Amino acid sequence: MKFIVSSTYLLKQLQVLGGVINSSNTLPILDNFLFELNQSKLTVSASDLETTMSSTLDVESDNEGSIAVPARLLLDTLKTFPEQPLTFVVEDNNTIEISSNHGKYALAYADGNEFPKAVALENPSATTISGDILATAISKTIFAAGNDDLRPVMSGVFFQFSTEGLTFVATDAHKLVKYTRSDVTANQVAEFIMPKKPLNLLKGILAATDDNVTIEYNDSNAKFTFENTELVCRLIDGKYPNYEAVIPKENPNKLSIDRTQFLNSVRRVSIFSNKTTHQIRLKIAGAELNISAEDIDYSNKAEERLTCDYQGDDMQIGFNSRFLTEMLNNLTSDDVQLEMSLPNRAGILTPIDGLDEGEQVTMLVMPVMLNN
Repeated sequence: MKFIVSSTYLLKQLQVLGGVINSSNTLPILDNFLFELNQSKLTVSASDLETTMSSTLDVESDNEGSIAVPARLLLDTLKTFPEQPLTFVVEDNNTIEISSNHGKYALAYADGNEFPKAVALENPSATTISGDILATAISKTIFAAGNDDLRPVMSGVFFQFSTEGLTFVATDAHKLVKYTRSDVTANQVAEFIMPKKPLNLLKGILAATDDNVTIEYNDSNAKFTFENTELVCRLIDGKYPNYEAVIPKENPNKLSIDRTQFLNSVRRVSIFSNKTTHQIRLKIAGAELNISAEDIDYSNKAEERLTCDYQGDDMQIGFNSRFLTEMLNNLTSDDVQLEMSLPNRAGILTPIDGLDEGEQVTMLVMPVMLNN
């Protein structure tokens, strides 16, 4: 088995796949990349049993074969090469030899047949979505997903497909983000929960591509196919909480404000808040928003006044500044609207401008009890 490939082209593909490999694997074979050569096509795969990702590369060869190559060692070697063709030759003594312009390097390989095969999806449903829309949907929601192992369903992003549009939801019970697209639809209704790891991998790759992504899914697995890459992952099992029930429908108090100004103010004031609760207080009266925080243990306090556009009753409401900062950071609009009903009901944060046609973002942040 022998093939020739460009060093930087190979490195670029392997770095993406390397994100799949765990730092500590139960199966030693998972520390390897699987190389499957079929004439001038080399398919490289990486897996952690839950997620398997593979890319097909163009190489110079007329051989066939499959071997598993140590991932860390290969990546570290490739990173040091300037752009040049590399020749890979499988030798008889169970090593694969790489020849560069300056030298030769031999790595021990394992049998490719030991590598776990990716799951084949039986009679899946499919939807096609543009890569940049999917990347936006992931980055707008994934930060709000939880990390609680006891509630695995909340540690992923909920995909809801219908003939009316696509909805992506993430929540950790303190904050919730719902991202909808009415300009992209599926041909049938489907719901599944995607784990965070494959989504982060997809987000990284798709941000740079405008290709369409085909998503195939059944009850237990999903498969994403685009350009020369395929990602298959196991879905999170369980029923997603009824998120619509927690979004308050009647919110008579509406505050509109410049996003950057609001974000900077919250950031500054929160430095003076209590280090465990991160509590800040919003006091709204007329066209004035007063943001304050106090850490009684250390006698630290801060207060800022901003002008805003406000319709509603005067009110005081407390929020965890970390959640508020995360949400404001994740929006890209110039102005945002915060809708509230009562100090003990969730606030709804939405962008006023900067959205595409058919795009909608709703962020919900739970208040914290104010100690007067």
